[in-house]
Amino acid sequence: MKADPRIDAYIGKAAPFAQPILAHVRDRVRAVVPDVEETLKWGAPSFVIDGKILLMMAAFKAHAALNFWRGQELRGEQANADAMGQFGKLSSVEDLPADAELDVLIRQAAELARSVPAPRKPKHAPKPAPKMHPEFAEALTAAPKAKAALDGFPPSAQRDYLEWISDAKQDATRRKRIATAIEWLSEGKRRHWKYENC
Repeated sequence: MKADPRIDAYIGKAAPFAQPILAHVRDRVRAVVPDVEETLKWGAPSFVIDGKILLMMAAFKAHAALNFWRGQELRGEQANADAMGQFGKLSSVEDLPADAELDVLIRQAAELARSVPAPRKPKHAPKPAPKMHPEFAEALTAAPKAKAALDGFPPSAQRDYLEWISDAKQDATRRKRIATAIEWLSEGKRRHWKYENC
């Protein structure tokens, strides 16, 4: 088992009520899946096998949470996780499933990770392209360099400009945004260019 000292630090910094919950889950995972790896994912203690996440746990001010990565496959409708996690707001070790039940879930999660590929989420149809405001189209015709830059951008970057201009509620605001857009596009800049190198 590859232990991660960051998990010790995370548990040590957790609220006193959460420390025994996190430690208990960690002990159960280590006992059931000895070759598990510990790591932090999105700042939360996570347990990984063969590069696949088994479960994550987290401590908050007033509760702790436990989520199996493929909880829907393991627990069906009971796995409807929200901000409280798949087992609700945990405030003590007694709020966790009994060890026998928790061990079964951990074992099943490891088997899923090792043998069954995760189901792919269905792809959503792409958003339809927003319509170009006629005043913006007219301004682009008068500024071929700006038009070429906009046409060369990926759809998401084009959408940023088109929606920004279309969303203007007043004519004066729209005209000001069009002038700014033409200036930035003439320089080859995307709409959010100020934040690209942050």
